Amino acid sequence: MVESGGTNVRQNVVVGLLGRDVGPSRTPRMHMQEGRAQGLDYDYRLIDTAGADTDTALGPLLVRLQDEGFNGLNVTYPYKQQILPLLDELSEAARAVGAVNTVVFRDGRRCGHNTDCWGFGESFRRGLPDAGRDTVLLIGAGGAGAAVANALLEQGTGLLLICDTNDAAAHRLAERLAGRYGEERAKAVSDPAEVAAAADGLVNATPMGMAKLPGLPIADKLIETRHWIADIVYFPLETAFLATARAKGCAVLSGAGMAVFQAVRAFELFTGLKADPERMWRAFSSFETEVEG
Repeated sequence: MVESGGTNVRQNVVVGLLGRDVGPSRTPRMHMQEGRAQGLDYDYRLIDTAGADTDTALGPLLVRLQDEGFNGLNVTYPYKQQILPLLDELSEAARAVGAVNTVVFRDGRRCGHNTDCWGFGESFRRGLPDAGRDTVLLIGAGGAGAAVANALLEQGTGLLLICDTNDAAAHRLAERLAGRYGEERAKAVSDPAEVAAAADGLVNATPMGMAKLPGLPIADKLIETRHWIADIVYFPLETAFLATARAKGCAVLSGAGMAVFQAVRAFELFTGLKADPERMWRAFSSFETEVEG
């Protein structure tokens, strides 16, 4: 590690993506191509726990990865909240969101960060700049949902309605948000059918729509042409939710932007170097080129 402008810059980087069924992830290519472009020896590995008993093995797994010389991890479903008690410290964003998607190992300590919040906010700002924000319905109150919720409120959403198959999770998230942004800004709801008509936009922050979990997060009849629609799922890039909305003439935002911009911020945390967002976007989009070819 060398010093550059007062920032610790790693020249040899070993990081990984921890999650279940992460094989289709585009994150490794984004990181490794950006690392090579900046002259780093950058190794990004998949740590797929599909089929493993990770509820009891997560702690020992972190110890093993630290012992093997990993510099950090990206964390995805279903560990963004499970990993919290195993960390030594949290960034301000991670504390606010209550979930972690990036862990940096340094000096024997584990520091948790959340780059999802900034990633979704940046994607939303660029992709739907004129979207109505008086009322937004968010489907999903897990780790990703918490990041998206904070981003939406920071982007000026007046009232955020939160629905989850786990009612208790939706209420917990709404209470945390109300404590930070004001009681009138967030509310848990049990039935999306009762509130979708009042919403300007609908956001899916659940795994529904992924290749291994096909389907819509809400009934298609609830999607109206006047709605804007956002999804955080990016494999497939065109989810059933987005395809249905697009067919109805809705403005849509795919999960691509969030995936790219969270990676931009994570790269900086892992390396101490600024990433090039356009270059990382090209790496992300290269998968589409391969499919088309």
